[in-house]
Amino acid sequence: MSVLEVLRWPDPVLTQTCAPVEAITPEIETLAQDMLETMYAAPGRGLAAPQVGVLQRIFVMDIGWKEGKPDPLVCINPMLQEVGEDRADGEEGCLSIPGVTAMVNRPTQVQMVWTGLTGARYVQSFEGFGAVCAQHELDHLDGVVTFDHLDADTRAALIAEYTAL
Repeated sequence: MSVLEVLRWPDPVLTQTCAPVEAITPEIETLAQDMLETMYAAPGRGLAAPQVGVLQRIFVMDIGWKEGKPDPLVCINPMLQEVGEDRADGEEGCLSIPGVTAMVNRPTQVQMVWTGLTGARYVQSFEGFGAVCAQHELDHLDGVVTFDHLDADTRAALIAEYTAL
């Protein structure tokens, strides 16, 4: 396993839509393990393949590891199956936009379906931070970054802050 380079915004790879993973190959297994290692080293709670330069629909997340409750997930070809009606503003950071956080309004509950590394199909509901993390990583698979959720003035201010770092 190895720690991969995390691409930084405005790298054009981060704006592209990812292709589905066609088969779980040894290369996909290695990518998933490298992504987990990279996420933990960053240290983050989620990481999508385009953030490491791979335009495939795979992301990893582990929302509990920083609290000593590791639960790593490898999500291949994930999709939201249900989205709750309640929404909330929450501060989000991104490994591809280091040093900047933004208030993003998102649904507080989602149900996601994905394939794991064994080929098994998973369906799980996420609430609160888990829902935010899953949606954030799914955004990356569709070429969407945190800045894309903001109004023009807020976006301009945060981009100025980011480029000044």
